[in-house]
Amino acid sequence: MNREEEYDCIIVGGGIAGLQGAIQLGRYKHRTLVIDKGVGRSTLCQCYHNVLGWPDGVSGPELRRLGRLQAERLGVQFMNDEVSGLSAEEDGFKALTKQGRKELKTATILLATGLMDRFPQLPGLEECLGLTVYVCPDCDGYEVSGKRTIVLGAGHVGASMALTLSYWSQELVYINHESHQSAVSTDLLEQLKEKGILMVDQAIAEVLVTETGDFSGVRLTDGKVIEGERGFIAFGGNKVQSELAAQLGVERLENRHISADPRSKMTNVPGVWAAGDVGVHAEQVTIAMGEGSQAAIWIHKELLKRQQKQPALH
Repeated sequence: MNREEEYDCIIVGGGIAGLQGAIQLGRYKHRTLVIDKGVGRSTLCQCYHNVLGWPDGVSGPELRRLGRLQAERLGVQFMNDEVSGLSAEEDGFKALTKQGRKELKTATILLATGLMDRFPQLPGLEECLGLTVYVCPDCDGYEVSGKRTIVLGAGHVGASMALTLSYWSQELVYINHESHQSAVSTDLLEQLKEKGILMVDQAIAEVLVTETGDFSGVRLTDGKVIEGERGFIAFGGNKVQSELAAQLGVERLENRHISADPRSKMTNVPGVWAAGDVGVHAEQVTIAMGEGSQAAIWIHKELLKRQQKQPALH
């Protein structure tokens, strides 16, 4: 295998955590490769409002574009591909990709594969995501302050989201889109009633969007229109993309998030780190950045340690 195909670290995933890790490793001058399929949670978010230095917001695609440029300036390589398999070798790991080069060797791995939110493919929904329809209350609950807000969700997950948002808005409607298979408990129904939150057990036909691209409500399958100024989705069952971790014997929790050391972000498998939404944390873009750097710092320490153990050439 050519030296060009051997790396100090392969980062699986080019989202926010992966890019921040790549930048840090690039600054350490390590031979780093980011393998990214180009689709992730951050590609759907059209505006992050809670990132330091971006008071007017910045989109996920823009952060990814800038992050890749910054990493490339530091010598980090990128491959637009998807990792189909990971395996351990005596002195590192081997990555198999679906396209292009088939075998890539690396001393360490950073898993930054993230997660994908589950939501129905409703007309108009993706157009509003990250602009006037949101996913994370910690990120964007503030954006619904004083605005009539509709929660598009399923069962107890959607009901709990509506209750959480009552901190910011007193005008809330919860539409249980999957009421035929996701009932809401009596306890949650009582809590919704106490907060004055209307619940509608009816499927949604489409999301209504204004000419300027803003969310304006939903049309139900019975034709009824429910108007709103902001929306939140909460369907549960998000896909944690940790299958590759399982191939290496990495410890995962019952919800499939990867367990990692809180200090170093290294998993139970030596040489394998995890950062971002695939791990266990608050699913915040700013935390993903921090974890990417944190993992890279400890990857650097490990690579230095290995170099020091290598016998000197005479």
